[in-house]
Amino acid sequence: MKTKLVDITEIIRSKNSGPYELTIDLMFSSFDWYEKVRDAKLINEKLVCGLYKITPDRIINIIAFDPAKAIKVTIKRPLCSGDPGETDVYGAQQHGPFLDVVLDL
Repeated sequence: MKTKLVDITEIIRSKNSGPYELTIDLMFSSFDWYEKVRDAKLINEKLVCGLYKITPDRIINIIAFDPAKAIKVTIKRPLCSGDPGETDVYGAQQHGPFLDVVLDL
């Protein structure tokens, strides 16, 4: 069954995780959805690399956090927060690629 990620999450957001890292939080609407996605490992290296056009070495971690029904993805920023040419000092607009994700559950 094809399911849009935005339909099974309550929150998809991004933020700085220090000046050199970004964290994307995927917070699910129910434990059932969270567990299905977590157990199927649908938020994985291949997906993140494709969404952000990065190589696997740019991924710091992908962590399931059960108490929050959340999957956290941390990647290296393309530019340090605040560097010349950097366009999102707070990292608050970097979750966009996840908004179009469709999962096969």
